[in-house]
Order: sequence, then structure tokens, then C-alpha cells
Amino acid sequence: MVNSDNLSKEERLASLSGAIESGSLFTLQRMLNALHPAEIAHLLESSPLEQRKIAWELIKRENEGLVLIELNDDVRSQLTEEMDTVDLVEALKDLDTDDMADFLQGLPDTVIQETLAGMGRQERERVEVVLGYDEDTAGGMMDTEVVTIRSDVNVDVVLRYLRIKGELPSHTDHVIVVDSYDKYLGVVSLTQLITSQPDDAILDIMDTRYLSIPAHLENAEVADLFEDRDLISAPVVSDLGKLLGRITIDDVVDVIREQAEHSIKSMAGVNSEDDLFAPILPSVKRRAVWLGTNLITAFMAAAVISQFTDTIESAVALAVLMGIVPSMGGIAGSQTLTMVIRGIALGQIGKSNTRDLLKKELLLGVINGVLWAFVVFCISAVALKDIEIGILIAVAMMLNLIAAPLSGVLLPLGLRKLNIDPALAGSVLLTTVTDIVGYAGVLGLAALLLPYLRSVFS
Repeated sequence: MVNSDNLSKEERLASLSGAIESGSLFTLQRMLNALHPAEIAHLLESSPLEQRKIAWELIKRENEGLVLIELNDDVRSQLTEEMDTVDLVEALKDLDTDDMADFLQGLPDTVIQETLAGMGRQERERVEVVLGYDEDTAGGMMDTEVVTIRSDVNVDVVLRYLRIKGELPSHTDHVIVVDSYDKYLGVVSLTQLITSQPDDAILDIMDTRYLSIPAHLENAEVADLFEDRDLISAPVVSDLGKLLGRITIDDVVDVIREQAEHSIKSMAGVNSEDDLFAPILPSVKRRAVWLGTNLITAFMAAAVISQFTDTIESAVALAVLMGIVPSMGGIAGSQTLTMVIRGIALGQIGKSNTRDLLKKELLLGVINGVLWAFVVFCISAVALKDIEIGILIAVAMMLNLIAAPLSGVLLPLGLRKLNIDPALAGSVLLTTVTDIVGYAGVLGLAALLLPYLRSVFS
């Protein structure tokens, strides 16, 4: 069998499918359990339901918890629903505090209580601290296992303490300095400890300005802090400054990935669908909401068109070209919408700069409107030899290319004020605006001005 470590993700997936189809389950079992838990999770998420169930049964018991924590919520829930409580508790027992708390928050209360009851007192208290915070905050994503020291000792004492302690928590780049009441005072980097003299006092070498993160800070803001300051770990403190735990870069990477997935899926209206191979009926229900919403907006655009049937019948060229206007408006609006949603996510847009952003997009809309209106006029006048229609399409194009970027700014800002996710609802509403403005502009101008233009250019 080929070493699975040397295979790409696609090749591993093909090997899994081939082993199941050929009945080589022993080979498959060896392949799966030789992988990292995250790689196993990827294979499970990438497999159809029947193959996923077979593969899950072949994973060693000691690996189950590590694999489950790497899965997305949909697939994890699907697998844990089929596990009995005893097996589930056994799978969770070796997880880190933050991973265990994150996992438990999605389980029934009975399973949570049984899991907590099976822990030692100290470990149970650590998990309960994390469970006390919302999972989307710093407190909900922190790990309570930290290395702390006092400020009134020297470097030699700390180094001897670390040697006695032996293994350090993962991603430990600092030891945290606290007082006798566990109030956060600062940090000392491991590099600083190693390079300092044994008799140097911790009080003299510790960094008292190192960032501490409030427990109630939202995880998106935590991710921004880690990105801006290139952090590997950071202490988490209560409102009174008491040390509660720490956040490490691996947890922040998960947040960044979730945000990226959220943005991509929201644009298509499938934000809640995590499982690529989810059962048909749940997928239908999840997608139906936005398909129905889009159908309503399409009927709104159709209703606008229906008011101008006589105008369309009198000008065949108009019927041929009028779809260009809402299409160009949709593209222009989507460009602005994407930039604004990104700006909101990064905290770059607020009351102080909204007016400047609107001015910039208005100017951009005017320039694009004039440019592409001229292009459309030339094409219409030359290809269709219809100057009147060319003028109408050009004017409507200019109006829609001005309205589109303004909508791309105002819609997400308005949705945010209403506590509606702009990424989820913005694209549908923007399409409605650009379609209605586009069709109403073309057909309305035609109804008003086409007879006059015919008389002028005839």
C-alpha cells in the first residue's frame, strides 16, 4: 500500500473510496489511523454518507475525540447522534479544555453533565469556567491550562520550576506573571528567560505592556488582534483583571477559517449548510428560503417590465438590449458590496468615514456610467443602426451604474444597523435594486422619450 503521508487530499479520498468498494477494510483501517486527526476529519467531510459511516467505524477509539473536534458542526452532530453516551464521554476525556468546552456546547445537557461528572475536580472546574462564556467570545475559546509565576522570584527559580513541571502546554511562548490573587501583571517570554542571568529578578525582565484580552471580547476582534500584532498566544482576563486563561494561535486560525467560510457561503445563501453531503431534505429546506426570496424579487422585476409591454412591442431593439442595463448594474453593485462587507468585517467602516466612502463610490459610479454609456451607445448605433435606442440604453446605463455602487454601500450598512448579516442578505437585495432600477430606467425612459426621439432623428 502507498504511504498515505505522501498522498494528496484527492488521492487519499480516491484510496478511501477504492478500499470501501473493494472491501479492503483492513487496509482502509491502517490508512485512516496512520493519518493526523485533521486529515481524517477532511476525509470524512469529503465522503458521501454511506462511505463516511464505514470509515468512522474503522477509526480507533483513542482517536475519535481528536477527529470529532476537527469536524464541522453538521458532520460532528451526525456522528455523535449515533454514539451512546458512554462512548462519547470516553472520546472526550483526552481533549484540551478549550476543545472539550467547544464540543460540549453542542451536546445535550445530559451528555454534558455525564462528561463533567467523569472528570477530576480541577479539570471539571476549568471546563465549567469556559462553558460560562459564549462560544464566540474570548472566554469561550480560551484554554485554562496556563503556566504562571510570581514577580518576586528570580530567573533561576523559574527555570527550575519549569524543569520540574516537565511538559508545557502547546504553543507556550510566554509564562504569565500574576500576583497572589491571580491578577494579571505581565509576561516573560521563554527567550527572555533563557537569555537572562539566573539571578535576574522577574520583576525587572517581565513585559508589563503585553496585550491581555478581555474575556467578553468577540472572537472576530480577537482574530484581528492576533493578526495585527503577530501573536502566538495571549492571556485572557476578567473585568477585574484576574487571569482566566489564554488563547493560542491554533484557535484563532479556526476563527479566521470560519469567517472566510461564512462569507463565501453567505453570498450564496447557504450559510447554515456545513456538510457537503448532507441529506437531501435538510439541504432542500435550508436553501428554499433564499430561493424563495430570490423568486419574489424576480417577480418584482417582472412586474416592472409588465407595465411597459406596449413600449417593448413597439421597439424590438429595446427588448434585445434592455437586459444589459440591470446586468451591468448588478456587477458594479456587487463589486462595491463585496468591498464594503469586507470593510465592515475588518472594522474599517464607521460613522466617521461613511460619507467619504459614499462620495468616492458616487464619483466612481458617475465615471463608469459615462464611460460605459458611451460604449453602449456606439455599439447600439453601429450594430443596430438605431440611434434613439442607443441614447435610451446609454442614459439608463448611466443611471443604474450610479445607483448600483450607492446601493452597494447603503444596503450593508443599513442591514448591519438592523442586526441582519449583510453577507447573507445583501446580494439578494442588491440584485432587486439593480434589476428594478435597470428595467424601470430603460422602459420608463422609452415610454417617455422614444416618440420624441423618433421624431427628432427620423
